[in-house]
Amino acid sequence: MVKSRICEMLGIRYPVFQGGMAWVADASLAAAVSNAGGLGLISSINAGTEAVRNEVRKCREMTDKPFGVNIMLQAPNAEEIAHMVIEEGVKIITTGAGSPAKYMSMWKEAGIKVIPVVASVALALKMQQAGADAVVAEGAESGGHVGELHTMSLVPQVVDALNIPVVAAGGICDGRGAAAAFMLGAEAIQVGTRFLSAQECNVHPEYKEKILKATDISTIVTGKSLGHPVRSLKTPFSKTFAKMENDPSVSQEDILAFGSGALRKAVQEGDRNGSYMAGECAGMVRKIEPAKEIVEDLILGAEKVIAETAARFAL
Repeated sequence: MVKSRICEMLGIRYPVFQGGMAWVADASLAAAVSNAGGLGLISSINAGTEAVRNEVRKCREMTDKPFGVNIMLQAPNAEEIAHMVIEEGVKIITTGAGSPAKYMSMWKEAGIKVIPVVASVALALKMQQAGADAVVAEGAESGGHVGELHTMSLVPQVVDALNIPVVAAGGICDGRGAAAAFMLGAEAIQVGTRFLSAQECNVHPEYKEKILKATDISTIVTGKSLGHPVRSLKTPFSKTFAKMENDPSVSQEDILAFGSGALRKAVQEGDRNGSYMAGECAGMVRKIEPAKEIVEDLILGAEKVIAETAARFAL
């Protein structure tokens, strides 16, 4: 069985994180992944601080296994969330969109494990210095906000630079991807896009349908000119956004106004004018299934691939 320092550190059976996807990752999905032996995460971008608090409490009623909260540090209520997780006794946090250094000492005093998402070696080193327990090295294949480096090159460089465990993310969808991540030195994987197809994922049915119909060329990255590149499915919304972004006569204010609330529209309403964030591996998602089956397929698939590869290359 695949084991790592991450499993021992967090008290989980399998080294699988479910991505803390904004407006997507709620108590239902997080509890299902945690009950399956992975680490379920609740997004802090869920209609305000009290709504997130309620999701934390619901998750605790649905599982007695470890789970965490993903905190987007650029969110207007990030400071409120930073204190709320302490009040609610959350013991695991992943962070994105900035440095959690200002909150690190109070989280550590509360016994919280802090795992920032990073997109470069430089940021990974800063997070280790700030006291992070591990990092998620996320390649540009992932859905949502992305960096410049891709998983295959980012993960081994971060692994080589750090002493703390590294979680690989970006483009990992099955046992083959998980095995590759482990071979690169990662001690766990984080998966987002495939969990969009989980039975316990409460996104609008239209969102799931779009994921199931996706191919290898179904995603697009927009927002580079704004300094916030985002990968999503190619839809009327994302194509229009791209055109606006490349039209010098359109102001940044107009572009931002057009994109405001687009992810929520996709998740909750299945709106054609919504932003359907997804990674490049969306074309590999073929069916809706329980989160437990997804977690087990990732790990058992990785074990099978590793064993078969070892046998194939045995001298």
